Amino acid sequence: MIVHLVDGTFELFRCFHGAPRAQTEDGREIGAARAFLFTMIKLLRRQDVTHVAVAFDAMAGRTRAPQTADASTLIRSQYLPATDVLRALGVTYWPILRAQADDALATAARTFSSIREVERVVIATTDKDLLQCATPKVVIWDRIRDRITTEDDVRTRFGVDPPVLPDLFALVGDPSDGMPGIPRWGLKAASTLLAHYRSVDAIPLDSSVWDASVQRNVRGAASLAESLRIHHREAILMRDLLRLRTDLPLPTTLDSIEWPGADRAALDKLTAVIGGAEMLEKLPARH
Repeated sequence: MIVHLVDGTFELFRCFHGAPRAQTEDGREIGAARAFLFTMIKLLRRQDVTHVAVAFDAMAGRTRAPQTADASTLIRSQYLPATDVLRALGVTYWPILRAQADDALATAARTFSSIREVERVVIATTDKDLLQCATPKVVIWDRIRDRITTEDDVRTRFGVDPPVLPDLFALVGDPSDGMPGIPRWGLKAASTLLAHYRSVDAIPLDSSVWDASVQRNVRGAASLAESLRIHHREAILMRDLLRLRTDLPLPTTLDSIEWPGADRAALDKLTAVIGGAEMLEKLPARH
């Protein structure tokens, strides 16, 4: 059995920016919701998709956006239509109010991967933060490029184990999350030290006591240690912000996310509003 966990916030974002705009007769923007229906049907057509859940960040429940609204407001206006899509399709979704969708995906990945019947957990996202969840049973799937990232792929790319990635990005920075990193620290130095010490907390602030094998592979050790000493509190804070929670109270049983099949009557009613009725011919029966 394979469990699929979908980053709904990202899917809605890419549908909004990638699909043509469209409006209902009363002026509601529904182009992204229509594209969201298409991308979810495409996912459900896969033979290995039997247990699936979608997580969303908290979004304002606006269903009508003014013509002058900015992109973020228009995207939020697509949230309720997107949840209508999921309800009609029979797909479980989690609206996350007091945390982030990433935390829900990390929590679910940890829970489901511990179940013996689950062969693999697939997190569908392009968010680099979710790479820290990779384990022998958890992989990250970039649906745009159809590319799977495994635990070994993370080690090859970054030089550290997946759980250490928050420490790594705290040192080198991560522009996608607005993390500036620590001055002078680059990927090679950070991965070399973290491969040995495993966390920012454990790196000695005096380079003279660094392990000999580390010193041989790091240039400018003294200046790196001095920069870390000055910015140590910032590095710890950034690391803690980047670590995903795995303790959210979610209904993470296999029964709760098993796909029961779509509600065709609800889909017919929905597509009469947002369009896309032709897509329903591609929707499979329950696997």
